Amino acid sequence: MSFHSRNLPHWIPESASIFVTWRLYGSLPCGTVALDCAPRANLHERKPIEYPKSTGKSACATEEESAGERFRRMDMQLDSMRGGARWLENPKIAGCVEDALVRGEASLRQYGLHAYVVMPNHVHILMTPSISVSEIMREIKGVSARDANRILGRRGKVFWQDESFDHWVRSEEEFWRIVAYIENNPVTAQLVSKAEEWRWSSAAVRGKK
Repeated sequence: MSFHSRNLPHWIPESASIFVTWRLYGSLPCGTVALDCAPRANLHERKPIEYPKSTGKSACATEEESAGERFRRMDMQLDSMRGGARWLENPKIAGCVEDALVRGEASLRQYGLHAYVVMPNHVHILMTPSISVSEIMREIKGVSARDANRILGRRGKVFWQDESFDHWVRSEEEFWRIVAYIENNPVTAQLVSKAEEWRWSSAAVRGKK
């Protein structure tokens, strides 16, 4: 099992499939409670929850949160955001990210890519790494940020939020549940009615075969 940590601890067992999520820099407003900016010591505190209004949950609710619960809340916040950084709505930029994901598997042989989706402000992937996850993320983020900033005419600008969320898969049942979660994210976010209709996803690729 490998371990690395920045704002969050990352435990990665060897040969495990890994669910990874990362988002654009500036995709959530400053002060928004999100997993990737929360101090590790506070992950299990009881605290007020600020759910998006679309969930129907009280903004004043209080509950004990695990890291997984904080992730789900962050993902709901990202799906509900209509402001903030949304560079991935640009088809050329979304294509850059998708190309980087496919290249990591097909050309670099860094991982097996099982499922992915490029959302307007974040990315989900499920992979089985052949090298360290930190090396994989540096490659994907570095290449896609360089290409995206070139399209946007930006130089020296931060593109991705530094921290990522990762979770290793414990069972085959969980594996397929995560595949469905990833591919149905555009449906959950009310961007399309069917998963295969979202162009930048593994569901769309399968739908073409």
